[in-house]
Amino acid sequence: MVASISLPRILRVGGGAVGELGDVVRGLGLRRPLLVTDGFLAGTGAAERLMATLRDAGLRPQLFAGTVPDPTTDSLDAGLTVLREHGADSVIGFGGGSPMDTAKALGLLGVQGGQMRDYKTPHTNLGPALPVIAVPTTAGSGSEATQFTIITDSATDEKMLCPGPAFLPVAAVVDFELTLSMPSRLTADTGVDALTHAVEAYVSRKANPFSDGLALNAIRTIGQHLRRVYADGEDREAREAMMLAATQAGIAFSNSSVALVHGMSRPIGAHFHVAHGLSNAMLFPAVTAFSVPAAASRYADCARALGAATDGDSDAWAADRLVEALRALCQDLEVPTPPSPRHRQGRVVPPVAPHGRTGARVRIPRQQPRRTHRGRDPGSLRADLRPTPGE
Repeated sequence: MVASISLPRILRVGGGAVGELGDVVRGLGLRRPLLVTDGFLAGTGAAERLMATLRDAGLRPQLFAGTVPDPTTDSLDAGLTVLREHGADSVIGFGGGSPMDTAKALGLLGVQGGQMRDYKTPHTNLGPALPVIAVPTTAGSGSEATQFTIITDSATDEKMLCPGPAFLPVAAVVDFELTLSMPSRLTADTGVDALTHAVEAYVSRKANPFSDGLALNAIRTIGQHLRRVYADGEDREAREAMMLAATQAGIAFSNSSVALVHGMSRPIGAHFHVAHGLSNAMLFPAVTAFSVPAAASRYADCARALGAATDGDSDAWAADRLVEALRALCQDLEVPTPPSPRHRQGRVVPPVAPHGRTGARVRIPRQQPRRTHRGRDPGSLRADLRPTPGE
């Protein structure tokens, strides 16, 4: 098997890296970047601080802060107007997945024109496009290192996957210090999103040795640090680990693929306007339980990387433990999740024990968060997900 690997040309990774953004842009021979972000980051002053960094490097940046969550084709129009009026020679995506996806779309449309639906899968977009520099502020989407953008068609409500090297950022500046102010709800949802990327990259039929190593390392790192950073957002060690893992997971699935969780998550996000990370997290345990029989040994490897099983456990046992570990993780992170087949109508079917023994009951150890999240109360969503009588 020959794998085709694509990576950003430049990666600056580490605390304080964002201060080098101007040097990165200038080193690429660019002078007039459009900084694409959202109203929240503009309102906190973070966008203006980044603009100052760019000006101090001798650049002439322009700001577009009109990105919306789960960007739509309509939301791109204002950005294209600003990009053309500024005569931008590059686009900087600053924020979570939505600003980075918007920046990628603007970079392509700014050169090629047309409508975004012209570039959706199965079309592979080779370019040309304006260079994109990605600066993530969440540890989740991995968009800073992927050759995809996702834009919702305002006319049809289709969440379009648009693939190809034209969407791969030429550079990424990955600074965990930008995530220190993330609320715990966003921390949880984006963290599970990154874990989903890593697991799906590993079990994908397009997996390869290059993506496998990154995916397993990301799974291991997230398993060790997500609960920590959810409990204490000022845990710098955990923040740094999660940021690196999210980027590694992004590289992994960009050079492999995602799978059923993402396939189901996109229409949920488009039709019900559920944040992408949350919709992934809600689906993750149950969809994994459904998918395990198709690739038990690969899911077993994921379980071992996550710390839910050991090398001495059979693949069937380990894969089963992965499902339980994901459910336990989502419970600890207060993510509303639908019941897996084993939990319907109040029944719990005893799992298969290691080495063929049956009837054993195993409790997945987990670290309880030291505080509750400060985000949306999932109670109402959890109620919606309870099975109705007869299901």
